[in-house]
Amino acid sequence: MHDDDAVNGRVTLATVAKEAGVSMPTVSKVLNGRSDVSRATRAKVERLLDAHGYRRRPQSASRSPLIEIVFHELESVWAMELIRGVENVAKETRATVVLTESGTRHTPAPEWLPGVLQRRPLGVVLVFSTLPEDIKRQLRAAAIPFVVIDPAGDPDPDVPSVGSANWAGGLAATRHLTDQGHRRVAIITGPEDMLCSLARLDGYRSAMAMAGLETGPRLMRFGDFHVQGGFEHAMDLLEGPDRPTAIFAGSDLQALGVLEAARVRGLRVPQELSVVGYDDVPLAQWSSPPLTTVHQPLRHMAEEAARMLLRPDDPGTAAQRIELATHLVVRQSTAPPKKA
Repeated sequence: MHDDDAVNGRVTLATVAKEAGVSMPTVSKVLNGRSDVSRATRAKVERLLDAHGYRRRPQSASRSPLIEIVFHELESVWAMELIRGVENVAKETRATVVLTESGTRHTPAPEWLPGVLQRRPLGVVLVFSTLPEDIKRQLRAAAIPFVVIDPAGDPDPDVPSVGSANWAGGLAATRHLTDQGHRRVAIITGPEDMLCSLARLDGYRSAMAMAGLETGPRLMRFGDFHVQGGFEHAMDLLEGPDRPTAIFAGSDLQALGVLEAARVRGLRVPQELSVVGYDDVPLAQWSSPPLTTVHQPLRHMAEEAARMLLRPDDPGTAAQRIELATHLVVRQSTAPPKKA
């Protein structure tokens, strides 16, 4: 038996089985994601495998030619851009993309894990903020590489991730409006518990401070990145004589809601209200008027994540964080404010 077999082969597995008080076939079932193992036994075996430094060797012959991408929701055009990016890379390797909807925006549901362990894809792209330790441990034990896209929270240092420059994007969107002469600029960012939402809000605050302008609760809202949320917040913001002359929406979908609220309130865009979105999804150029927005390279982010999956043995990708640039795309939804 070779030395590496002693560390990563039957000697280690026999030791784990003995210490866990289970049979070798039970350890094998845990490694292969079988469902006929109790949760307590699975957790005990996984802890011991981790303690012994066991890492399952990649076995290309038994691995499915799949790249799995996991969302908490699949209904937005934002998700479609990420899917297209993963698909672009999958085609290069003749792999198939599998889509899974599971869990919340923070983490996939527990029942997702046994399925992915049985499917044994080439890798998993996860659009979530965090990964629980048990999920990371089981994916690594099964030699299934994973990458997180646009983490909504601060990614753990041991998790490969791909994001974009959200603070810079928020700064650019707001500076565009203040440079045009807007003094009352509101923001509808994303959920309060997502890092990207807070980063865009911080960029907004910085731009307002640079222009010598005040901000406050009346001008700052936490949305949900969806059309209805943007509409409801904008309806409230645009009520009353002290309404803002410009709104920075933290997503293009929210910006579409703002455009509808402006129509309901009888305000012309951009003559009486300027609107900036975020993401630059294809729909943005077809809104009425075409939307000024911050381009977030969603497809490129997904392509980079998929490529990281396909080179898991590269030491440089073990826990890499890639952050791609954003930039402003000026269209027809913004203009200097009307003079009083």
